[in-house]
Amino acid sequence: MNLHAEASGRGRPLVLLHGWGFHSGIWGGLAERLARGRRLIRVDLPGHGHSADSDFASLDGLVDDIAAAIPDEALVAGWSLGGLAALRLATRHRAKVRALALIASTPCFAARVGWDHGIAPAVLADFARDLKADPRATLVRFVRLNAVAANGSRDAIRALERSLAERAGPSRAALDAGLEVLGASDLRSDAAAIGVPALVIHGARDRIVPVGAGRWLARSLRAARLVELPAAAHLPFISEPEAVAAALEQFDA
Repeated sequence: MNLHAEASGRGRPLVLLHGWGFHSGIWGGLAERLARGRRLIRVDLPGHGHSADSDFASLDGLVDDIAAAIPDEALVAGWSLGGLAALRLATRHRAKVRALALIASTPCFAARVGWDHGIAPAVLADFARDLKADPRATLVRFVRLNAVAANGSRDAIRALERSLAERAGPSRAALDAGLEVLGASDLRSDAAAIGVPALVIHGARDRIVPVGAGRWLARSLRAARLVELPAAAHLPFISEPEAVAAALEQFDA
């Protein structure tokens, strides 16, 4: 399935993967900065943005579609659901990944026995129920949840809402499939098999993916370092773009 991938700049490839319910326009000014000296590829995930006609069926299907849309030996940066996809890409399509940047990401979104760094399954179930009743209102609520607790949360929410309006909203099927992936996936066992350099960027105030998940990734990946932002929540690249850009540029120097 062909995904929309927008390329800019020249140099070593850097791929940006967005999260559930959004599209690649969310990277905004950060993308413009990172394109200096790099070939930047922003991918719209299936059923999102300009990939609205692509089907989203499973995590492995998603990762296979991404692999077909990006060059080999890329630094793959993923936010939230995009980070989960990046982790899977690193084991399923090893030739595509020279390094990973995981932003507000986790190997396991849902809390379960032995994993306290996830969101309560009941919260995901509530989102699934509310999507059936009012998809638009549910997505708006999720936008606000992304920014809550961060410094400058109101500005971050406004930026998200402007970004969402730039492209068609995600399909209902893609939203449902994405929630299913978030609730069911557990890639903790994959972490030890990933040997490429990795950068983990996480906000200490994240209420969607607790910072403990980022700390776990930084400990469990074989070649990872953690950049923890004390005042950021689930949108560090919007609330603290300079810090995120600087971390990525130093990592990819």
